Amino acid sequence: MSELLTEMRAGLTARHYSRRTEEAYCHWVRRYVRFHPLRHPADLGDEEINAFLTHLAVTEHVSASTQTQALSALLFLYRHVLGREVGELDLVRANRPRHLPVVLTRAEVRRLLAGIEGEPRLVAALLYGSGLRLMEGLRLRVCDLEPGRGELVVRSGKGGRDRVTMLPRSLQPALDAQLARARAVHERDLAAGWGRVALPGALARKYPKAPWEWRWQWVFP
Repeated sequence: MSELLTEMRAGLTARHYSRRTEEAYCHWVRRYVRFHPLRHPADLGDEEINAFLTHLAVTEHVSASTQTQALSALLFLYRHVLGREVGELDLVRANRPRHLPVVLTRAEVRRLLAGIEGEPRLVAALLYGSGLRLMEGLRLRVCDLEPGRGELVVRSGKGGRDRVTMLPRSLQPALDAQLARARAVHERDLAAGWGRVALPGALARKYPKAPWEWRWQWVFP
């Protein structure tokens, strides 16, 4: 199992999948193997894939999006790790309920933000004001902020793409205070012999000193 997951992670990384997708896909492969009492996926086929995905819908009552994610994980496993194409699947699909999207009014957003304090409030305000997804906000680095231009850079967002979005000027004082706190944490870590942050791709090899530099640190460490 460990060797299979190592190959799975290597394949996902090589194709620039996000870390969250990598974790989710490996989770579904583990679930799949345990569902078919620890048999190797190479010894399983379309029938076993159908059985597992149908079990998720019928017995565990997962959502349609969850079942689709599990299917995507298994398709990746067979195509890119085991080198096999999956045949036609005849599985029971999870229900896809139709809901109208819930959109908050500005007054409701103000009341919501008023009920949050400290660092979580700044994160929530950034998500709302800059149109960020949760992990995009939590993974912001110092170098992603461009306060002079009122912009911030989202790196490796959905689909592995970078994009530029607005940085609300009203949040600048709170961001300055957050950066001061983050820098103090970073300097204490450096003094203790730590202070290294993970870098995407091969940047750490290309710039060996970069993981300790302030510009690469997390805005919300």
